[in-house]
Amino acid sequence: MRVAVLDIGKTNSKLALVDTRIAEELEVITCVTPHDADSPPYPHVDVSALEDFLANALRTLASDGAIDAITVSAHGACGVLVDENVNPVLPVLDYEYAGPDSCREDYDRMRAPFAETGSPASPGGLNLGAQLFWQQRHFPDEFARATVFLTWPQFWIARLCGVLRNDPSSIGSHTDLHCPETAGHSTLVSACGWERLLPPLCRSGEWLGTLSSEWCARTGLSEDTAVHAGIHDSNASLVPHLLSRQPPYTVVSSGTWVILMAIGVAVGDIDPERDTLVNVDAFGRPVPSARFMGGRERALLLGENPPVFDQADISGAVASKVMLMPSVVPGTGPWPKATFLWLGDEASLTANQRDTLVSLYLAMMTAASAELLGASGVVAVEGPLARNLAYLQMLTVATGRAVQTGSSRTGTSVGIALLVHRCLEPDSPLPASITDTQTVEVDDETRRLLGTFANVWREACARHA
Repeated sequence: MRVAVLDIGKTNSKLALVDTRIAEELEVITCVTPHDADSPPYPHVDVSALEDFLANALRTLASDGAIDAITVSAHGACGVLVDENVNPVLPVLDYEYAGPDSCREDYDRMRAPFAETGSPASPGGLNLGAQLFWQQRHFPDEFARATVFLTWPQFWIARLCGVLRNDPSSIGSHTDLHCPETAGHSTLVSACGWERLLPPLCRSGEWLGTLSSEWCARTGLSEDTAVHAGIHDSNASLVPHLLSRQPPYTVVSSGTWVILMAIGVAVGDIDPERDTLVNVDAFGRPVPSARFMGGRERALLLGENPPVFDQADISGAVASKVMLMPSVVPGTGPWPKATFLWLGDEASLTANQRDTLVSLYLAMMTAASAELLGASGVVAVEGPLARNLAYLQMLTVATGRAVQTGSSRTGTSVGIALLVHRCLEPDSPLPASITDTQTVEVDDETRRLLGTFANVWREACARHA
């Protein structure tokens, strides 16, 4: 089966064609996720531009062979108020916009407690409930015209086939709208009278219909092309592991955000003040999670095209006695109130040493987040950080656990494509490549250097943060 997966990230988006029988991407087309920061009424995602990208990319992939199904993976901090024709009644808010903070005190009096939702209070529009509350107050006429509120992946599904649903992994992703334990609406929804806006839930990967005639005309695809329910992107990365691993283990999904999900660990008393939360997996189960904006931090410090890592840089980087303290993006991660700084002579660093030290910092932040969750077992890394050797080796040493990577360029597209496949063929065996992992190796000298670095970093962080 060939499944086209639209994978929408905060920074970049892509359309991947996945062969589910081998769990590999046959082709990937990418773009920068289009945003409009200047047009009224607020900074927003350019839905029209993203839709054009999807149509053109689908046409390109269709010209290379058949596409059996389409689905979507997307981050959890966008939602769309739509009318009866599935057209947005308001632009799709850029979640980093601070507008919702203007009514934060009123919102906080309404929102459900963390113990109910597993959703920490977050700045800007990171909580979808905060977006809705602010939009209802500031744009009452448009809000009144809305018939449905759709999570980001399910908005695109609705555009493709007209079926209005939300999936648990997205509505349960730090939205303040969902109760993971009961799989029902939070008390915020009833307090604000939003029940009418929330459609029924469906399973991620579930068949919802076929491609509309309009989209068939735009893409050249057949009218029997299946459209399947989407998923929250970090939970898409989790799917291959849920299907193939025995708990306990931890999955690290990297992109603009680094998301940790601890499987086989009780939710327990996690601390919302340190960016831990409860996600909901593809099967509707609560998952203790943690996050920090690692990809954004790396880009802020190194630019979009950092130097290629050289294994020899670890010794030079550690010997420099320079290290980075949290948090580069304030308000996020295990030390959200700390202000980042370089300890030591940052100006003396070579470009590669600086790159390496940023990688070591990201690994230490990941290890700290895992400790907050009480995570155990193997650590499986997905996304760009799975190709960063300095990060992987530092994470191995800092956690004292085996760290593994897989062969796929992105776990999100393969994960949701596997759910689509299993929806249609539930008894089919898993592709062998799902269990094709590599364990990170660290030689004795590198382990010694990184062990020393980890101890010094932790001591310095305790004083700084």
